[in-house]
Amino acid sequence: MQGKDLLGLEDMSRAAIEEILDTAGPMREIMHRGIKKVPALRGRTVVTLFYEASTRTRVSFELAAKYLSCDTVGVAAAASSVTKGESLKDTARTLAAMQPDIIVLRHPRPGAAALLAREVPAGVVNAGDGAHEHPTQALLDLFTVREAKGRIEGLKVAIIGDIAHSRVARSDIWGFSRLGARVFLAGPATLMPEAVEETGARVVPLGEALYDADVVIMLRLQLERQQQGLLPDLREYAAMFGLNRERLAMARPDALVMHPGPMNRGLEITPEVADGPRSLVERQVENGVAVRMAVLYLMAGGGAKTHDALD
Repeated sequence: MQGKDLLGLEDMSRAAIEEILDTAGPMREIMHRGIKKVPALRGRTVVTLFYEASTRTRVSFELAAKYLSCDTVGVAAAASSVTKGESLKDTARTLAAMQPDIIVLRHPRPGAAALLAREVPAGVVNAGDGAHEHPTQALLDLFTVREAKGRIEGLKVAIIGDIAHSRVARSDIWGFSRLGARVFLAGPATLMPEAVEETGARVVPLGEALYDADVVIMLRLQLERQQQGLLPDLREYAAMFGLNRERLAMARPDALVMHPGPMNRGLEITPEVADGPRSLVERQVENGVAVRMAVLYLMAGGGAKTHDALD
């Protein structure tokens, strides 16, 4: 790991990313044991601080911590002093005074995790900051693809949908590109951020993105973050950009279908594709726990002797 925090993949080296992916393998083994717990991080404390609703990310971080024998404390902003007007900086100082080892933060504003990291000695994990980054989602996507395909290098990855509002898309672009994949983006022009091709990804029509793709990542249409007028009609969006069986046939016969969830079934993806034989959506959720175990373990000082520490 680079430094005490995991704030994003934009500045993370290939070696650091691969260290996390390599560590996640043994963590998956723990999840399939009869007793899903090892003493690797006994005595450490992890706080999850969520300013936005979450199921997959929050629960998987809490399970990851528990499987490693951490003490965990969950803080929901709606039930905290945030409702009384407390700022993130003051919340950070309050939590720091309680001496946690790691704080996992989800926040609606880009840069919130970086601000928290400057204020506390604890390690900070960015669990999603606005439309900026969601690094552990990208790491679990990378782990899932590498597990299924045996490699990332040279693969064609198509990311489809609401790119502008997706922190997952940003982290996936950085992660897949750094590990040698070719990343293609497609979606409505109104939902494509400016200068996104400076990341190395290519913006192309939907058919070109899907053609011969090894991996197709569909994104949730984030209506809660959008301004009015960006889309003419949801039915038209589904007709033009939704992934159905016919469009999936444009990709390679062994192409993987992924989605960070939650899914808008029938909008960005049809049920027959979401539940089809090429869908790895449920595997992504399972791998999310393993990858977040790896992140917590490495941030807390775990190293190369992973197997010995997990026995």
